[in-house]
Amino acid sequence: MRNLILVVHISLDGFVAGTKGELDGFDASEENLRFVCSLTEGADATLMGRISYELLNEWWPTAATRAGATTAQIDYSNWYNAAQKIAVSKTLPDEHLHNTVIIRDNIEEEVSKLKQQPGKNILIFGSPSIAQLLIEADLIDSYWIFINPVIFGKGIKLFTESSKMLKFTLVSSKSFPNGEFGLHYVAHA
Repeated sequence: MRNLILVVHISLDGFVAGTKGELDGFDASEENLRFVCSLTEGADATLMGRISYELLNEWWPTAATRAGATTAQIDYSNWYNAAQKIAVSKTLPDEHLHNTVIIRDNIEEEVSKLKQQPGKNILIFGSPSIAQLLIEADLIDSYWIFINPVIFGKGIKLFTESSKMLKFTLVSSKSFPNGEFGLHYVAHA
């Protein structure tokens, strides 16, 4: 069975983005991207909501060929292009989506089926509303939460009201020169 791993940046006050979805408070370093590339080595798919899909698809398919691209940018771009993209959206068009599966309905059931298929891990990048739905359905196996030294004051929260208490075990942690901390948690059943 494939593991579903949430990879998300979060502010000190618990927000994954500003009120309009802006991410400019997160100062991801080259070292951080190299670390994310180490996570992609164990994954062959990424699951995202429409907004995250559109944001990632604007940059990463061509990042490797851009002038001045770093080694980590090239590596991540190459992984992104090879990985299966799973987009949860009612509005994305079906045509011209390279290596992309679109889930329009029955999200929990469809993600559960994807986890049963052969393959490597599936990474969720951002996508707080999808993450919240999958957290509630107990479908996320582990969490890489990158805590950034910034306070947004308001914005989009990762964790919202839940029908149950969730408990986690810290598996590992990593600090970065930009003051960011990566915390790896697994959920208790």
